[in-house]
Amino acid sequence: MTEATPFAPVGHIDQRATIKTRPRNIRLFSTCPPSVQYRYGGDYLRKVKEVAEWCDNAGLEGILVYTDNSLVDPWQVSQVILSSTSNLTPLVALQPVYMHPYTAAKMVTTFSYLYNRRIFLNMVAGGFRNDLIALGDCIKHDDRYDRIVEYVSIIRCLFDGPQPLSFTGSHFTVKNLTIKPQIPPELVPEVFVSGTSDAGIAAAKKIGATSISYPGLPGGETIRRGVPAGIRIGIIAREEAREAWQIAYARYPADRKGELTHAIARRVSDSAWYEQLSELGERRVERGSPYWLIPFKNYKTFCPYLVGSYDEVRCEVSRYIRQGFHTFILDVPPSQEELHHTAMVFDGADLWVRDSENESSCFQVMG
Repeated sequence: MTEATPFAPVGHIDQRATIKTRPRNIRLFSTCPPSVQYRYGGDYLRKVKEVAEWCDNAGLEGILVYTDNSLVDPWQVSQVILSSTSNLTPLVALQPVYMHPYTAAKMVTTFSYLYNRRIFLNMVAGGFRNDLIALGDCIKHDDRYDRIVEYVSIIRCLFDGPQPLSFTGSHFTVKNLTIKPQIPPELVPEVFVSGTSDAGIAAAKKIGATSISYPGLPGGETIRRGVPAGIRIGIIAREEAREAWQIAYARYPADRKGELTHAIARRVSDSAWYEQLSELGERRVERGSPYWLIPFKNYKTFCPYLVGSYDEVRCEVSRYIRQGFHTFILDVPPSQEELHHTAMVFDGADLWVRDSENESSCFQVMG
């Protein structure tokens, strides 16, 4: 087999296609590169600006900024994103053990004051056990989602008005607390909750958040009734499926060291989604399916991929949409051109969803 080129020539895609043509009921986000992949801060800073500009120009709504003990501070990365773009909204991953809810609220109000821009909050309950232990966080898994409910409730009450807030809960207590500058109502952040467990979904319901999960095969998911739902997914699509798979294997080749790192991470992570994806990765996926877990199993990324022709991937995306998932957080884009290929998938996806014969059409595409 000849070596595949990472990207198709520009002439192979419709340069008019942008994420701005997505269906109106679909929300698209991207993911910011994690700092752990860059040795020097200057290189990372340049990459964050570059990726943010790609996503802003493509018309994405926002960009997820990771957080954990091994990464640089997501708030400072978000400030870089705000200063480098016109409309892109940082989706800041927020782990309650890292900061008091007042501090998080103060960061939000400061950004709104300085940039007159909105940010989103992606609430994270878990992580690697050793990271949590190092911070003295020994709270049980489900109780951490109860902590998120208290955390977000305090932040929202601070945003609601100038009156002092007094609150006594299981995890936080404040008395006569106010925040300045006051945030304009239109800039109050939307909240997402990452987690596939029952406790995570219940927390999202209580605070009216969007529940974000890492999906299994489309046919295996269930609609989260009463909860806005989204997924994290990577996409590699081209006109011909063969070309897409060549690019996929060239970008994510077999990596024994990565497999071992993944195995270690699986043992030390307490995240339900990580274990669920790991178990799914041990099963044989139906032949011809675009669903691909090799990048996840090689510890190159933290989400499944859909790989294939535009129609094949569009078919799978439409299945997720019909099952109630309307927010898509895409993996880190390797190039601006790749965002155009992704746009080709979402362009017209609503027509596939509305088509009553779509299910049989999907089988024809897959077959």
